[in-house]
Amino acid sequence: MKLTIVIPALNEEDAIASTIERSLAARSHITAHSPVTSVEIIVVSDGSTDRTAEIASGYDDIRVIVFEKNRGYGAAIKRGFEEGSGDIVGFLDADGTCDPEFFAVLCSALDEQGAAVALGSRLGPDSQMPAIRRLGNRIYAIILSALSNRVVTDTASGMRVLRREVLSQLYPLPDGLHFTPAMSARVLMDEHLGMVERPMHYRERIGESKLNVITDGIRFLRTILAMTLMWRPTRLFIIAAVTCFGLTGLFGLHPVEMWVRTGSFAEDTIYRLLFCSTLGALGVASLSAALLSHHIHRLLAHDDKHETFLWSLLTRLHSPQGLVIVATASISGLFWLIGHGVGTWINAGYVDIHWSRVVLAGLVVFSLAQTILTSMIVQILTFHTSRAIQRTPRGAATIANKTKSIHVVASADRTASQGQLPVPEIALNSAHV
Repeated sequence: MKLTIVIPALNEEDAIASTIERSLAARSHITAHSPVTSVEIIVVSDGSTDRTAEIASGYDDIRVIVFEKNRGYGAAIKRGFEEGSGDIVGFLDADGTCDPEFFAVLCSALDEQGAAVALGSRLGPDSQMPAIRRLGNRIYAIILSALSNRVVTDTASGMRVLRREVLSQLYPLPDGLHFTPAMSARVLMDEHLGMVERPMHYRERIGESKLNVITDGIRFLRTILAMTLMWRPTRLFIIAAVTCFGLTGLFGLHPVEMWVRTGSFAEDTIYRLLFCSTLGALGVASLSAALLSHHIHRLLAHDDKHETFLWSLLTRLHSPQGLVIVATASISGLFWLIGHGVGTWINAGYVDIHWSRVVLAGLVVFSLAQTILTSMIVQILTFHTSRAIQRTPRGAATIANKTKSIHVVASADRTASQGQLPVPEIALNSAHV
C-alpha cells in the first residue's frame, strides 16, 4: 500500500525546508507503524513569489510541481493527488504546524475503521492554535454535526488521508482554502462514506498565516451550508420549517389566549397575527421544499428503500386523501376569516370586515395552493422514481424475482390440487445480477 503526501505551499520559504526534511524522515516511521509500505512526497508551489519552489527543488527524493500563478490551496492539493500514484493520498500544510509522523496514525485508523477519510483533529488539549481560530472551528464543528447528525470536532484540519477510490465521489471540491471544510461536509453528508478523527499535536505556525479570520470564516460557513444544500437539502428545509412553525406558535400564544378569554383581538395584536401568518406560510413553503428535495433525491438515487415515519407522514399529507383534510381545514378557516365580508359584499356591495382578515385569508390561500402544487409534483416524482427503479438492473432483478415467486406459488397450488408434490426449483440469487 502506497501513500502519497501532498504539501501545498504558498510563500513558505521559512518553513518549507523543515517540513520537507521532517516528512522525509517520517517515511520509515510511517511504513513501520502502519499498513503503508512506501511513501512518495509531492510539493506543489501555488504561485509562490519567494524562494519556496527553489528550496523544495533542492531535495532529490521528492517531486515539485510549480504553478506560475496562484490557483488556490485546494487546486494545489488536487493537482498533487492527480500526479501521485498512492493507494492512499494525504496532505499536510507546509507551515510546520503538523507532525508528518502522524500519518502513521491516520493510515492505521483509515485501514482499521474502513473509513473513506481520516483526519487529525487540531483541537486537543495540547493544541497551540490561536484562541479565535479555535473558537471558530468549534462553532463550525457544532453546525456541521447538527446538520449531518454525525459528530466531528475539526472541520478544516490541514492534515488528513483518504482512499484514492473515493476521490470521484468527493469531487467537485473548491480550489480555495475552503477545500477542507467542503470535503468534511461532503463526507459527513453521505451515509455511505465514513470519516474518522484522531487528536494530534498542533504547533504554532512558522511565518505569517494566509487565513483571514473574518472573510475566510464567512467563506467556511457558506461552504458548509452550500454542501449541505447540495447533498442533504432536506435537513436545511426541515430546520427552516420547524423554526418557522415554532416561532409562529410562540408569537401566536398571546393573541390566541386573548381571543379565548375575551372573544376578540386587541388592535395591537393584529400585526402579531400577520407576522405569525407570514411565518406559517414560510414554514409551509419550507416543508414543501423539503418534501420535493426528498423525492428528487430518491429519483436520482433510484432509492426504493422503506421511507421513515416523517417522510411517510409528509407524503400522506400531500396525497389526495391528505389534501381533502388540508383543504377542508383551510376552507373552514377562510369562511371564519372572510365569510361575513364576502356575504355583505355580494348582498350589499360593501365589505365591513377588518383589512387584516383579508390579508390573513390571502396567506391561507397561498399556503393551500403551495400544498396542492407540491402534491402534484410529488405524484410526478413518485411515478418517475418507480419507473427509474424498474429500469435499473437491481430493480429489474427484484421484479423478475417477485414474478418468478408468483409463478412458483401458482405452480405449487396447481400440483397440490392434483394430489402431486411440487418439484422444488433451484433458487437464483438475482440480487447480485
